[in-house]
Amino acid sequence: MEWFIAPDYWLSRLVFQRALAAVYLVAFVTAALQFRPLLGERGMLPIPRFVARVPFQQAPSLFQLHYSDRFFAASAWAGCAVSAALLAGLDSLLPLWGGMLLWLVPWVLYLSIVNVGQTWYGFGWESLLLEVGFLAVFLGNDEVAPPIVVLFLLRWILFRVEFGAGLIKMRGDACWRNLTCLYHHHETQPMPGPLSWFFHHLPRPLHRAEVAANHFTQLVVPILLFTPQPIATAAASLMIVTQLWLVLSGNFSWLNWITIVLALSAIEFPTTPPSVADAPLWYEIVVLAVAALLVGLSYRPVRNMISRRQVMNRSFDPLHLVNTYGAFGSVSRVRYEVVVEGTTDPVAREDSDWREYEFKGKPGDPRHWPRQFAPYHLRLDWMMWFAALSPAYAGSWFGALVERLLENDRATLKLLRRSPFQPDEPPRFVRARLFRYRYTTWRELRETGACWERTYVREYLPPTRLAGVTQRS
Repeated sequence: MEWFIAPDYWLSRLVFQRALAAVYLVAFVTAALQFRPLLGERGMLPIPRFVARVPFQQAPSLFQLHYSDRFFAASAWAGCAVSAALLAGLDSLLPLWGGMLLWLVPWVLYLSIVNVGQTWYGFGWESLLLEVGFLAVFLGNDEVAPPIVVLFLLRWILFRVEFGAGLIKMRGDACWRNLTCLYHHHETQPMPGPLSWFFHHLPRPLHRAEVAANHFTQLVVPILLFTPQPIATAAASLMIVTQLWLVLSGNFSWLNWITIVLALSAIEFPTTPPSVADAPLWYEIVVLAVAALLVGLSYRPVRNMISRRQVMNRSFDPLHLVNTYGAFGSVSRVRYEVVVEGTTDPVAREDSDWREYEFKGKPGDPRHWPRQFAPYHLRLDWMMWFAALSPAYAGSWFGALVERLLENDRATLKLLRRSPFQPDEPPRFVRARLFRYRYTTWRELRETGACWERTYVREYLPPTRLAGVTQRS
């Protein structure tokens, strides 16, 4: 059926698939390197404890059937291997059904991880990767031309990502409507990058222009994705430029990169398509059936998107097939950070030798300049940002983190940039204090070399030892 295929998008499909495989690879590497202290048998939120109370139908996962740290590691590294194979183009060397099955493997593996990942995997880009990854299964390989309906559904995801984010901003914080949110955002975002300090110090009129441009890109440009070429290509290209600007301004895991991947699928590259056979009937039936299912499931995300009580980053089914997205509906005006310290002194006093734990990504020592980590996702560092907003965000895991620090747990310490204690000399007490952080001025930076200035606010967790780990709200 000629109406079923879009031969001119063969290169768009190829670029999209290879880029998506790269995102999958980063996601699986992140899981493999961080799961033990976060979700392992001795993790802060152990998977065995989770699956014991949550039934399979609510959180479908291979780990509902069996869990061990070794099995999780094997699954994560298997995901890395399959993602690398897809990145190298192995799916193009297989028959159509074989390529589809190969794309199904990372989706099943990552779904299994997300559905038992609890707080550590509660971010919108997890569901976004799963939704996009599911559609990639049905995009085909070199045996057939790309199906129009799948390309349309990829644009539909991109539309919901951008348009939903635009609506949540206009309905949320007033600073988005008066164009002043970027006066604060670069300073208060979850994990600043190496250029965030400079973005923050851009002239305020430019910040207002940035917000206005963001509204245009998220509320107007997405509609153009469904117009004829070359307008759709221009719209997708503008989205890519906007996302690259965001990549430069902070560390947002792979959110920006998966959005760029989606935009690549909408670009029509001016090339001559290769000759391919007609799509087999079974493939057309499967693709159309899946498309009908996803269109039907889109009802709830659309209803949420047009609702005045719109919510961000919500999945409406346990397979994460169709979700709702959005980010930064409100912007913090002040940055708070939880600073964790330990001491080996036998009695915890204010004048004890308190030594600070250094995290890899979140602000700590005011002299440490932020580094670029995205698309790699530092899950603990991100959750420490939420913990600073309210102890309620950390209630399920912060006590376990303190306990692991008191034990000098090797796996947990690998999540940090540096521990101030030797492996054979664990701290006797650990405490946490809340500080207010602000970017230094140009003059302060020249004089002190520090990019941050911090001020003590209050105690977050009193000095705690292994005999009784408690948290103060």
